Amino acid sequence: MDMNEAQQWIKQFYGERGWTEYGPFIRVGFLMEETGETARAVRAYEIGRDRPDEEVQSREQLKQDLVEEIGDVLGNISLLADLYGISLEEAFMSHQQKLLKRFGSSS
Repeated sequence: MDMNEAQQWIKQFYGERGWTEYGPFIRVGFLMEETGETARAVRAYEIGRDRPDEEVQSREQLKQDLVEEIGDVLGNISLLADLYGISLEEAFMSHQQKLLKRFGSSS
């Protein structure tokens, strides 16, 4: 699935559930929440957790948690971009061009 297909799928899936009705400030709040959960998943994967009330998870489960949290971030980024009529492909291409202009090609 390419970025534009993914963005359309997210918009449709979230839209069917009424989750696209939130404005940009609420969406950014959700994005920040998911970013925090991603940070927690990275910490758990890299250095573990030390709370006695949490079960020890396998390396595979820790990675799966990280994959899911990164996906949640991507979903919220996609919806935020869509609120402004920006495709993920457009955002990435702009980012790529900015980096190439600033730092030059790495190849």
